[in-house]
Amino acid sequence: MCPPRARIKLSAGRRFIPKPMDWSALRDRLLASPRFHRWMLAIPGLRAIARLQSRRLFDLVAGFSYSQVLLSCVELKVFEKLAAGPRRADQLQQELGLNDRSFEVLMRAAVALELLEWRTAPSGEISAAEVSEASRAYLGLGMLGAVVAGNKAIAAMVMHHKSVYQDLDDPVALLRDPSKTTQLREYWAYTRESMADNRQALTLQQVSDYSELMAASQPLVAEQVLAAYDFSKHRCLLDMGGGQGAFLAAVAKAYPRLRLMLFDLPAVVQKARSVLADQGLGGRMSFHGGSFFSDPAPTGADLISLVRVLYDHSDERVMTILKSARRALSAEGGWLLLAEPMSGTPGAEAMGDAYFGLYLLAMGKGRARTPQEIAKLLAAAGFQRVESIPTRLPLQTGLMRAYAAPG
Repeated sequence: MCPPRARIKLSAGRRFIPKPMDWSALRDRLLASPRFHRWMLAIPGLRAIARLQSRRLFDLVAGFSYSQVLLSCVELKVFEKLAAGPRRADQLQQELGLNDRSFEVLMRAAVALELLEWRTAPSGEISAAEVSEASRAYLGLGMLGAVVAGNKAIAAMVMHHKSVYQDLDDPVALLRDPSKTTQLREYWAYTRESMADNRQALTLQQVSDYSELMAASQPLVAEQVLAAYDFSKHRCLLDMGGGQGAFLAAVAKAYPRLRLMLFDLPAVVQKARSVLADQGLGGRMSFHGGSFFSDPAPTGADLISLVRVLYDHSDERVMTILKSARRALSAEGGWLLLAEPMSGTPGAEAMGDAYFGLYLLAMGKGRARTPQEIAKLLAAAGFQRVESIPTRLPLQTGLMRAYAAPG
């Protein structure tokens, strides 16, 4: 006689609901298992995935070494020397002043990273019989090296990162004490606590280095903004925190009828006057010296731009800047245009959250924000109709606009 079946008794009105599978926990256990990795590598269909994941992890480990190869090439002006065409390797080595071993290491590394590539000799310089021997005798620009050679802003940013690397030589110490003195705090003079309430006192020498860097990098941002936004609907643009006027200069060339205004610290404005006058644009612009935090923004514009400004500051400071812009637009109403590196950018998450996260921590001020976080700050400052505007290269900049009603 068979024993009676076991029965599960449930209270009236209750049902047995199986616990859902915790797929993330299962995934973590599998990926942490060397046996699972060996199994993936043994199966042709999964081998490519395993190799890709291994490569991604190795690139994280080796990323610092890669950056130093790029920095070395920029500092030695390798890309500039090859911009006109391939050069004989021995001639390039002599110009760089490197011994055989150092030159070989740097060139092999640069080729592996697609910064440079080996080239055959130009036609006519060697015989057909010598081609195989000379195939590695000439060096030219690689796919990525050509981009750096054609854009001074990239080279300027690479050189600037010497300070970043010094500040991050002990990242755990920085994470435990974000208030420690860093190279970036000294470089970005307006972020210093000692200048918090007296930014107008910054001298031309104190603002010169960072103003030059901004002037070099802003054309990259301006290109993306101009491709995404139509300025012809506006009569006057005020660029708050406009630096040496690189963004305004790009807009001025694309929209010759647009009136332009620049607002920044007095020492920065002094430099901007000279730079824009040399470009023949001084007569199209009005210049206004002052601080976001102690002086009213000039009025009269129907469009205000903040280009890479908000992420430098705390939420409290951002609210001060946004309210100042709102007041400047209050007479007739107008639009605010924000160009920012943004957190959570699809396809560029590492830029906003990993790169700028640590950079701004070392700088001691600000943070990259999501579009949703920026929208909340805009609404709190009195702006309406907040919207994101797609750009061609979100890695370079995000773009948003918001409306300020009259009154």
